[in-house]
Amino acid sequence: MKKYTTAKEVLEEIFPLHRTLVSDGLDQALGIVGSHMPEHAGYAIESYPSGEYVWTWKVPERYVVHEAYLELEDGTRIVDFAVNPLHLVSYSLPTDCWVSWNELTPHLFTAPKRPWAVPWMFKYYERSWGFCLSQELYDRLPNHQRYHAVINSEFIADPEQGFKIGTGLIHPVGGVCAEAGELLVCAHVCHPAQANDDAAGVVTAIEVAHRLADKPLSPGSMSVRFLFCPETIGSIAYLAHHEDLIPNLKGGIFIEMTGNRNTLVLQHSRQDNDLMDRIAQAVLKKHGNEFRQGEFAQVIANDERVINGPGVNVPCISLSRWPYDEYHTSDDNPAIIHEDMLQGAADVIEDIIRIAASNYVPRRKFRGPVFLSGYGLWVDWRVNWNLNRALEKIMMRMEGKQTLFDIAEELNLDYWEVREYIEKFYANNLVEKVPVPFVGEVA
Repeated sequence: MKKYTTAKEVLEEIFPLHRTLVSDGLDQALGIVGSHMPEHAGYAIESYPSGEYVWTWKVPERYVVHEAYLELEDGTRIVDFAVNPLHLVSYSLPTDCWVSWNELTPHLFTAPKRPWAVPWMFKYYERSWGFCLSQELYDRLPNHQRYHAVINSEFIADPEQGFKIGTGLIHPVGGVCAEAGELLVCAHVCHPAQANDDAAGVVTAIEVAHRLADKPLSPGSMSVRFLFCPETIGSIAYLAHHEDLIPNLKGGIFIEMTGNRNTLVLQHSRQDNDLMDRIAQAVLKKHGNEFRQGEFAQVIANDERVINGPGVNVPCISLSRWPYDEYHTSDDNPAIIHEDMLQGAADVIEDIIRIAASNYVPRRKFRGPVFLSGYGLWVDWRVNWNLNRALEKIMMRMEGKQTLFDIAEELNLDYWEVREYIEKFYANNLVEKVPVPFVGEVA
């Protein structure tokens, strides 16, 4: 494992790689992720054969580009994949042809709102071929010449060069607690030469993994599973191969676009008011910074549509700093990434995980009001007025129906204060701990 430094430095390792759905660059990125994940996360890379059906989708082939360029009749090279991978539309079909201007223009893509920038375009599933260039260059091209379009690309279905994803698992103190379940943290590794989308989410997840490794969750908490994969098809392929994990997943967080200077936006789960939504809102409010909110898949839709989708339905929120002007262009580069923004997102995500993973349902084993002084459970009002006023209310909510967070939220108390207090009931054998139930269903 490499020495972990800053999140942005890891991002700068990943950024320049040609990361498409299945490519050598994506494999390299997954290797970099593994080199920076905590050692005892047990990071591993899984591979699935191209052409295999995963639910209703099919695992794509490996995409290899040997060369790709567009040139004029005199050999003047206009765009070249070797100079910038964004010049080639991802998953472009092989071609070697001479075309007129009118024949060429349907295959050229620009970003008119950022005329100096090269856009990123892809043809993953409706394949054709094409090149991307700045609007400024496009406007200077002659329309009376023929153009030579060369794309020397391959689609490789060799099972030995399959579709890859990376996973790691961080356990609480004392190891896995099977009854507690897991939280799933996901970020996508694909998108060539894009920094904020979503290398930023990847390095934010790595930062959170280190924090959970350095300061482990309390005994009996959920484990936290980290998934690094190509967008959409990655989480589909992983869950299709691990359907047994789904009933054990109690919540999910999708992370992306965390490095630019914008406020965080919380995109709600499909359930909208699940524990994950409410915990995230409470954490964001506690941090005191301005934040925004949106409905499920209405801010910007990604792998939460899989994790929280039909037949899986694990409550999954997403956190990002969307929107930003540089999106899907060559301007989405490390220059717009700020370490304090990456760390600020990690602060919020870490706190959400620590609450969600340590939460449980307290169920009383006592009858009548507890003799608090006799068990060392009385709280002096001169030391903590708010908690003293809530003691009986807390006892009345230990009926096995409300979680610790529900109780804290309803009584307007700090979660950690309530948890510490109820843990004393547990230590006195006055309550038992019931895991947070799974709210989804597999259809």
